Amino acid sequence: MLAYVTGTVDQELLARNEYLAAENRILKVQLNGRLKLSGVERGVLGKIGHRLGRMGGLHSNPPGAIGGDRLLHRSGGRFSF
Repeated sequence: MLAYVTGTVDQELLARNEYLAAENRILKVQLNGRLKLSGVERGVLGKIGHRLGRMGGLHSNPPGAIGGDRLLHRSGGRFSF
């Protein structure tokens, strides 16, 4: 029973991630130039990115993920796409 519930949750999370990745690709095409983030927005993304890094989520990014073949990367003390 637990395996069934876990599998269902995993499928839902994969579907959500797929949706968000597609949405991000569409929105990125519509951007003109670089996305300007406030300090608070950078902080929020940084905290999430840090948690993902500890879980291994930033180490294996599939092609087509945020930013093409990469997720968030750190450059010049800021997180950017």
